[in-house]
Amino acid sequence: MDLQEIMSQVDSEMFGIWFLIGAALVFFMQAGFAMVETGFTRAKNAGNIIMKNLMDFCIGTVVFMLLGFGLLLGEDALGGFIGLPTMGIFTDYKNFDWSNFVFNMVFCATTATIVSGAMAERTKFLSYCIYSGVISAVIYPIEAHWIWGGGWLAQLGFHDFAGSCAIHMVGGIAALIGAAMEGARIGKFKRDKDGKIIKVRAIQGHNLTIGALGCFILWFGWYGFNGAAATSGPQLASIFVTTTIAPAVATFVCMIFTWIKYGKPDVSMCLNASLAGLVGITAGCDVMDALGATIVGIVSGLLVPFGIWLLDHKLHVDDPVGAVAVHMCNGIWGTFAVGLFATSTAPDCTIDGLFYGGGFNQLGLQCLAIVAVGAWTAITIGATFFIIKKTIGLRASAEEEIVGLDLTEHNLASAYGDFAPAADTVLQQQRQAIRHSVDSSELKGVYGTDAERITAPAAAPAPAASSDAPEIQVAKTGAKLTKLSIVCKQGKLEELQASLAAVGIDGITVTQVLGYGTQMGHTTYYRGVKQEMPSLHPKVKVEAVVTKVPVETALDAARKALYTGNIGDGKIFIYDVEDVVKVRTGERGYDALQDSPAPKA
Repeated sequence: MDLQEIMSQVDSEMFGIWFLIGAALVFFMQAGFAMVETGFTRAKNAGNIIMKNLMDFCIGTVVFMLLGFGLLLGEDALGGFIGLPTMGIFTDYKNFDWSNFVFNMVFCATTATIVSGAMAERTKFLSYCIYSGVISAVIYPIEAHWIWGGGWLAQLGFHDFAGSCAIHMVGGIAALIGAAMEGARIGKFKRDKDGKIIKVRAIQGHNLTIGALGCFILWFGWYGFNGAAATSGPQLASIFVTTTIAPAVATFVCMIFTWIKYGKPDVSMCLNASLAGLVGITAGCDVMDALGATIVGIVSGLLVPFGIWLLDHKLHVDDPVGAVAVHMCNGIWGTFAVGLFATSTAPDCTIDGLFYGGGFNQLGLQCLAIVAVGAWTAITIGATFFIIKKTIGLRASAEEEIVGLDLTEHNLASAYGDFAPAADTVLQQQRQAIRHSVDSSELKGVYGTDAERITAPAAAPAPAASSDAPEIQVAKTGAKLTKLSIVCKQGKLEELQASLAAVGIDGITVTQVLGYGTQMGHTTYYRGVKQEMPSLHPKVKVEAVVTKVPVETALDAARKALYTGNIGDGKIFIYDVEDVVKVRTGERGYDALQDSPAPKA
């Protein structure tokens, strides 16, 4: 074996190992999708979303192993339409193509994950498991066979290196159809008495920090997503360059656009724009130069706010995480862009796009694939959703949605254990909130009929008092009880405590609260939607009941501690208290508020 053959063998082995490392990076992207979706939605559904992203991969692996792999990479049949199912992984493991199985399996799971975000916070978990399985078993493998399995589109010369069309456009179209058929989350759109939408509301995600972490994880994983199939060092390096330029430019453009449009740069849209640039460059990452990647990024950065606006204000489709704008819009754009900006100057590239002297041939092939794959996806996923909707139901009930899918689907009070409230409290608070915030016309617009009346469960009977408890004493007359409720800035708490203690007020209750005063804060936007309510500012509420200390003395002490002369110093509310009982001793009124020694053990 001469030196050239040895180097060729080493090169083959090296890129075979990189191929599997890239597959591992793509698998790690599941964590990124989970974090983005969780951060962009409400805390009451965080556990449900984590579970869905976990099961995307697990269910996808099972069905892809049994059926999907054969449909994608099995022996070509029906003129390039489908691959023949195979059980070779069980019957001929020694000669099985392990690398291609793992690589295509992780890509398959990505397609199903995209749909999760657009349908978040109101989908039945069972229904989700079913349609996720259908996508991984049938919908994705067949169209991916056309593109990567030697099918008819591959034979014609269509180019989609890493999946703008095969994965992202397919996932985005499925997300759009699913979100449209399922309907918006309760409260997303304000409706008139006839159910007609008259206003779009912003439903803010609970943790943009987690969303940003997910974005960075996805960007990191995308170097494997786009680069894993590279076959030479120069090609891999060029892919890394284009995979860096496009999302960076897209994010920069989105920041400038939202800054001009809404007065401030929008955080969540910029996070979406990073992913949009990555989706846009995925199809042509191996055949574009820096200029092409830059133009792809510019358009991707503008497609994000446009796509979100289109869904919210024109189509009235509720997409909590921007999956349609990111994946469908930019999947289509990235597939189309190959026909414009492909250049044979890129390493190992043999095609040229329209703007690089290649004419309309490649552009026509790209358009044909967009139409064919889009039609296949729309028909198959539409039929899947229709069957689910008519049988077991696609959407959770109004009450389940209001309470949160963590509790109703997984018996999980909260995904954040240290902050988990009692289940009965959650139910009663959420039900009470919906009575005051959502009218029947909104429920009718979502569900088609007036929603079932939501009522809180009957309160549990109080436990009988212990026979050892002291009798409640008769209150002494003449002592006036006054409650001070002080709302102030968090930074003033220690100073307020010291000032009150100095005049003899030692017993206080402190609560963290959110609120605004008559100035009502600044006008804010979330994902291009003006916030209906003013900004809620973090404050503390300090409560004390005074009787020995004169009220005016307590007021003077509190005001001196809090006063700065600026807006936001706070308010002091004064209430008469009818009576108070000390549980341990049974003392009432004035006596209940005085210190008394604890009983000896």
